[in-house]
Amino acid sequence: MTRYRLPADDLEYAVLSLLWQLGTGSVRTLHERLGEPAGRAYTTTAKVVDRLREKGLIERRREAGGFVYSPAVNQQEVERARARHLMTRFLGAAPHAAVAALVDAVDEIDPVLLEDLERAIQAKRGPGHGT
Repeated sequence: MTRYRLPADDLEYAVLSLLWQLGTGSVRTLHERLGEPAGRAYTTTAKVVDRLREKGLIERRREAGGFVYSPAVNQQEVERARARHLMTRFLGAAPHAAVAALVDAVDEIDPVLLEDLERAIQAKRGPGHGT
């Protein structure tokens, strides 16, 4: 398993997402796609790229006199880790009430999704568990 730290904020996540989409990119490319439209300075984009590299989320290589960056981690792996992190924060120290509220909310939003959740729980428990 790759060792990395999750993106700390929406901007770090946006840069990483763009690299997943592009495959590779220079700071200039990333800035033109994300930084400029948002009115950010080039140095802000460069700093975010540095932070992502320090966290082990992206890697760089020298190409044509400059650096090109690419994702160092799989998108699905990071998405699952982010979801686990958010759920841990959401559930807190006493998760029972939060889980009950989540089940109620899922049932109100999409009862079929609640059935999918039930199947996922049964699959996680394994065959013959609780029967």
